[in-house]
Amino acid sequence: MEYIEKVLSELKAKNPHEPEFHQAATEILNGLKPVVKAHPEYEKVALLERFVEPERVVMFRVPWVDDAGNVHVNKGYRVQFNSAIGPYKGGLRFHPSVNLSIIKFLGLEQILKNSLTGLPIGGGKGGSDFDPKGKSDMEVMRFCQSFMTELFRHIGQDTDVPAGDIGVGGREIGYLFGQYKRIADEHAGVLTGRGLSYGGSLARTEATGYGLVYMVEEALKCRGDGLKGKTVVVSGAGNVAIYAAQKAISLGAKVVAMYDSNGYIYDKNGVQVEVIKQIKEVERGRIKAYADRVKGAEYHEGCKGIWSIPCDIALPCATQNELDAAGAQLLIKNGVKLVGEGANMPTTLEGIALLQKAGVVFLPAKAANAGGVATSALEMAQSSGRMFWSFEEVDSKLKGIMVNIYHNMDEAAKEYGVAGDYVAGANIAGFTKVASAMMAQGIV
Repeated sequence: MEYIEKVLSELKAKNPHEPEFHQAATEILNGLKPVVKAHPEYEKVALLERFVEPERVVMFRVPWVDDAGNVHVNKGYRVQFNSAIGPYKGGLRFHPSVNLSIIKFLGLEQILKNSLTGLPIGGGKGGSDFDPKGKSDMEVMRFCQSFMTELFRHIGQDTDVPAGDIGVGGREIGYLFGQYKRIADEHAGVLTGRGLSYGGSLARTEATGYGLVYMVEEALKCRGDGLKGKTVVVSGAGNVAIYAAQKAISLGAKVVAMYDSNGYIYDKNGVQVEVIKQIKEVERGRIKAYADRVKGAEYHEGCKGIWSIPCDIALPCATQNELDAAGAQLLIKNGVKLVGEGANMPTTLEGIALLQKAGVVFLPAKAANAGGVATSALEMAQSSGRMFWSFEEVDSKLKGIMVNIYHNMDEAAKEYGVAGDYVAGANIAGFTKVASAMMAQGIV
């Protein structure tokens, strides 16, 4: 459509050198063509231009001191993208690859992901190019305290509620929350993913991985199938990958491969998740150690080879653009039936097109990995009500949310004439709610 092409052209001109942001905006806006065509009033009020422009971008320096007394300076970011349906909500990522383009792409995706949950939360994202790997607990603490010393003035339980993401787990959230509480002099639900002893929620750690598998299970169920007996490849070895593998195995699937940034392991007998958890969560080691501990397991340097392993289901759960066209072709060649995205934008546009053309069921990240933010919103509800729900209660609500997201995007795709295209369906289902709220609130 001419209007969408105009918006994308202007976005790229105004934001040069931001390829990840361009990619996310292109995928989202092209998926919205049917709904934009049905609502010409959107162009009159420049709704798409406002939708792709963050409400606020905060960038700041983060100075910190290492254990040897050396001073380092990193960049910090918080992009508050859209608050039409609720306070900004989205994770903090600490990783050397972090830059403004990546934070903006994540924030844009987060708007629709949060809308899809059905909960009143807007979209935001943040982070730093700081790398927690190889740092001592005291170095991570000093960095987090410095980061929060600036961030605290921009967040609040009714304004912006960050959570964890890559490089930001329970340790980092604890240090961040401690500094917020110290400066703001309040114990408020301003961060989610907190420890259970100070306001966190059961099932939050497992939520993104579990939620992904709940959606995969529902997609298979609607096709008269199930996870039992399926062979699964999971990329990544972090929080999302570990708990996606755990839930898939509990439902009868066999996970045969996982990877970290150095290489992948292949275990034809089925990956033993408890060994992976010991290596990654307790020892903070490399996945290569798995092959040394489990008889018959193989370790291969590099990550791309994981997509050559025959499987029924592939769950990319590591990072953006890890599954490219070549990887998609390998999966198709070996008979993959379903791809569910556990990471944020892990499949390139070319990869998505190939998978969809081959008839592979493709569940996009903004829908399939929404379990994490959904459970974060449930944590917010518990904090506001001074309540503490059981694991079973939270898990049940999570499964209900993921099943509803699947059916909402399925119905949206059918309504706008693109049945089976869940990329378009997720974009449309998430966008229509946000657009309605933006229209109701005037030109803001």
